[in-house]
Amino acid sequence: MKKIVQFVKESYAELRKVIWPSKEDVISSVKVVIVSTVIIAAILGLIDVLLLFGIKAVF
Repeated sequence: MKKIVQFVKESYAELRKVIWPSKEDVISSVKVVIVSTVIIAAILGLIDVLLLFGIKAVF
């Protein structure tokens, strides 16, 4: 039981040392992730369509 209490105390102490990002930083990062995801999805979709047309042309 002592180890659990010690673990919780040490975890709490470490979390107090963390420099948490601001709300603006989080929103900015989320925007970058969403835009990147949409761009990659569009590129992969285009590749898929091109391969589909290529396979249909061959067969």
